[in-house]
Amino acid sequence: MILDRERRVVYINNAFSKSFGYHLSDVIGQVPTTFLIAEQTNADALALWRQNLWGTEGFHVDLPARDMEGRHIWVSSTVSPILDDDAAVRNVVVFLVDVTRNRLIEMLRRDILEKLAGGMALKDAGDFLCLQVEQMAPDIVVSILLVDAEGRLRPLSGPSLPARYCAGLDGVKIGENVGSCGSAAFLGEPVLVRDIATDPRWEPYRYLELPHDLVVCWSSPIKQRNGEVVGTFAFYFREKRGPDAWHEQVVDACLHLCMLAIEHSETKGRIAQLLHFDPLTGLPNKARFEQDMAERLPKEGRNTAFFFVDLDLFRDINEVHGHSTGDLLLVETANRLRSFLLQEETAYRFSGDEFLVVLPNTDAPVASRRAQQLLEAFASPVVISGGALVPSVSIGISLFPDDGGDAGTLLRQAGTALSQVKADGRGSYRFFSPRMNRIAQDRFIICSALRAALANEVLQLHYQPQVITNGLALHGVEALMRWTDPGLGQVPPARFIPIAEDLGLINMLGCWSLRRACRQMTDWREAGIVVPAISVNISPLHFCDPQFPAFLVGVLAEFRLPPENLTLEITEGVMIHGGKRTHDIILAIREIGVRLSMDDFGTGFSSLSGLYNLPISELKIDRSFMRNVDKDSRALALATAVVRIGQSLGLTVVAEGVETEEQHRVLIDLDCQVAQGYLFSRPLPAPKLVEWISKRGRVPADQLSV
Repeated sequence: MILDRERRVVYINNAFSKSFGYHLSDVIGQVPTTFLIAEQTNADALALWRQNLWGTEGFHVDLPARDMEGRHIWVSSTVSPILDDDAAVRNVVVFLVDVTRNRLIEMLRRDILEKLAGGMALKDAGDFLCLQVEQMAPDIVVSILLVDAEGRLRPLSGPSLPARYCAGLDGVKIGENVGSCGSAAFLGEPVLVRDIATDPRWEPYRYLELPHDLVVCWSSPIKQRNGEVVGTFAFYFREKRGPDAWHEQVVDACLHLCMLAIEHSETKGRIAQLLHFDPLTGLPNKARFEQDMAERLPKEGRNTAFFFVDLDLFRDINEVHGHSTGDLLLVETANRLRSFLLQEETAYRFSGDEFLVVLPNTDAPVASRRAQQLLEAFASPVVISGGALVPSVSIGISLFPDDGGDAGTLLRQAGTALSQVKADGRGSYRFFSPRMNRIAQDRFIICSALRAALANEVLQLHYQPQVITNGLALHGVEALMRWTDPGLGQVPPARFIPIAEDLGLINMLGCWSLRRACRQMTDWREAGIVVPAISVNISPLHFCDPQFPAFLVGVLAEFRLPPENLTLEITEGVMIHGGKRTHDIILAIREIGVRLSMDDFGTGFSSLSGLYNLPISELKIDRSFMRNVDKDSRALALATAVVRIGQSLGLTVVAEGVETEEQHRVLIDLDCQVAQGYLFSRPLPAPKLVEWISKRGRVPADQLSV
């Protein structure tokens, strides 16, 4: 473009017309800035161009221009004045070079680096890069895949590709003939597939529903500085063609940007690991705990337990065995904590031998049970450097929201509870709440004593007679567990059975009861004492154990007891609402010949149709129905209904809790077959039961119930 003294156009060449669409007749006599300079031109660049255009020296500046259609073009302008003999400007020659593509790449590079520096996530940066490139080259669709440590493709970005297609590539193992991207990643060099529909490398992946208008795929490996392939950058073309020089220029720039973005993300990950995770154990640290709680506590509003866990005598271990042994013990502690955690629970290492465990959806009773489980998780020895250490931990517990509404307060409360544990001798747990502390202490004491009672055979069975209602002949006995502890005194079943269930001891108690009851029956038979049958209460958990029928067979064989002499009492919830496994186990027990009794019938939600199909021999009327059966018409109606149901199904009906002659007479009138209660006898130890049976043999029948 040539300008006159007034900087008005007097000439343009053909290249100008091709680039900008103007002919000489369109622009002659005009100042270039009126038709050539774009509106978004940088003010400083435009001022520089205008000012220097009137000077006598040449200059160079890049600035955005616009063509006749209003499209924007980046140009590099070189301005050269032509002087006359008097050193005045006679003409100005302006050389314009289209640098749009170079400028676009520079802008893309600048934008990506700015976004990475601003903390944009790798996935978002990848999506941004793909969309920007698709604007720069509208004839293509872009995707970025990562390659994981196992050599599998992991989609990162492909915002213009179907989500189902990208998901289908997830986990594909790279290989020499695995599409375009899998092959490029495996070979470490670009792969161009000119016809996706026919190329054998794409045969296994055509089911992935790639849009039909994408017919060519050109994939290039993304390499780190050491040459390792960490991903692929791919162009999908809508026409059967290969990349041109512009495409190659874009890909060269993008491969470098992808490499920088991936390295930046990995660096961020390593920094986050150092900032938020303990390097020795790999557990999240206190900083991560504070961050997690700031995000979670205000949102959740759920009961949450905080366990402050401390390794007992850790300083002594360090001093005696050395710090390397101490470090190994800390690592083992972290491993045991990980094994202990359930879904959503998290363990943190704070400092030294202090750890914190956060348990969402945990109230006081559950926290007590979980604390006991955690103590048990540390009961087995740790073998370190050829020696064995038996670790022990102390646990201080605080509860959200009862003990505080923020992480700092809850942490202090748990620390206070931990200090109390240490003062009391370590190896246990305490709640911050005094009331919960008493409950927890009680549970802990009972648990420890119950374990000792099982190990030392301290538990006993007492036997309560069941009599034929009309005539009072002995029908059988119910075995009831009793426990008298040297320190605790008599501990009622209502107190220790729920704790045994919580702590996983109930199956052990059930097996012990069965063996003891069967052995007692054999002893009575050998002594000539006639006890027709014995009933034993069984935990619902036994009816989830496929090995339980075999255990029963073994016990009966061991004590040479006919199966019909044994009755197992279970709740209606197990009988009616158990799953297929439970029902299969019940049927297997009945096939052995052992009788089944439904205890506390009528207190739940029994289904008569379900009851009809169950292999039970006996129904037991709950004592709550008997309490006012002789005084309350509604209680009598309920008892009558249960008796009639049992009779109609051909079942023996046993009434529990019979305490008065009036209640007894009601049962006789209802023709209820069997009664059990204090009117006839309290539960008795085996020798006392023998005396009771012997005494009844010497008492007239009309005085037996007194």
